[in-house]
Amino acid sequence: METPLDLVMDRLRCPVCTETLTRTERTVRCAAGHAFDIARQGYLTLLGGARPAVAGDTADMVAARTAFLTAGHYEPVARALAEAVRDVPAADDADHPLVLDLAGGTGYYLATVLDALPRALGVDVEISPYASRRAARAHPRLAAVRADVWQPLPLAAGSSAAVLSVFGPRNPAEIARVLAPGGRLVVVAPAQDHLAEIIGPLGMLTVAPDKEARLARQLADFTTTAERAVRYRATLTHADVVHEALMGPSAHHLDRDELLAAVAALPEPLAVTVSVTVSVHRA
Repeated sequence: METPLDLVMDRLRCPVCTETLTRTERTVRCAAGHAFDIARQGYLTLLGGARPAVAGDTADMVAARTAFLTAGHYEPVARALAEAVRDVPAADDADHPLVLDLAGGTGYYLATVLDALPRALGVDVEISPYASRRAARAHPRLAAVRADVWQPLPLAAGSSAAVLSVFGPRNPAEIARVLAPGGRLVVVAPAQDHLAEIIGPLGMLTVAPDKEARLARQLADFTTTAERAVRYRATLTHADVVHEALMGPSAHHLDRDELLAAVAALPEPLAVTVSVTVSVHRA
């Protein structure tokens, strides 16, 4: 029986020498002899030896993210992503377009996109092994690859019809390399009023005032073809608020006991603003 990794193996490349890869049981190797193991949970680690730029999300952060996203609070964001890539073409003569999600976490957003694109395949590139474990089970056409998005991506040049970047880091040169001609980059970035009702009271990290300008500089070699604001109110329980606070980078700075006390002082349920920009770019 073919696994999601088998479906995308021809698009993957050795992170050491960039040669093509083949699979034998639980090992993937290239002609030069570089070998990489498939974890029993189903994800493939393709790290080229360089120390990862970041450690990745912890098991607790991944559990919080899973609980929050499963509750559906960001479903409109996921639907907007699917709409942005609804007509992506396949790369070259490939039968199935490939959608690549950078720092894709548990695969939540990519799974929604793949549901809307019945012929597409997906690769979730994520450095956290805890997130990769969940991504490997997220969708029957989603392959979970543990790799560092700040390093050269272990994918063939021109292999991806679309690249997703949702609240995550971007490597513009590598994105341009793996995008097929006519392919698109879709970025989801928080607006200034995103989660405004809880960021202050809980001491969470704020959106940098120059975030939009920094994104424009980072993607200076891309052409923006579409931009859409997604803004709505989500009704959260106290448990939802805790999960939101602990699923992202704020988790590294918050004391759990202080967080729980601050959340207890908030109304329940609480209406919170979800405000993001979904932008489409071409290399």
